[in-house]
Amino acid sequence: MDDLAARVAAAMWAEDTASAGLGMRLVAVGEGTARLEMTVREDMVNGHGIAHGGFVFTLADSAFAFACNSRNRVTVAQACDIVFVAPARRGDLLVADARERTAFGRNGIYDITVTRGDEVIAEFRGRSRQLSGTILSEEAHES
Repeated sequence: MDDLAARVAAAMWAEDTASAGLGMRLVAVGEGTARLEMTVREDMVNGHGIAHGGFVFTLADSAFAFACNSRNRVTVAQACDIVFVAPARRGDLLVADARERTAFGRNGIYDITVTRGDEVIAEFRGRSRQLSGTILSEEAHES
């Protein structure tokens, strides 16, 4: 893991009760990238017996958050959308790989692919906006 990105991710993860509560695991993070995984639990399955799309979206959104904050600038989602490609089922291990496509000014575009093994489950695109401030203090950033 990239050192700054890893330290930023650790600070964010310490406060991210939503992702942790859903059983997500931060697998990797680097400058403009992140990988998270989550196993579809019994309480994540909808009336069709497949993973509720909101949980797949949340996994992708969390990967987006770690990728777009990796440079220690407070960054939030400006807009995002998802295309569901295939259903996920209880017990499936889903992996969300996020990567920055482009950054311009205080804006960025990120693509996140959610997979189960080699199969694509969903494609997510997030548009980010940097706010003022940092996740780590300047002193912590320089150490």
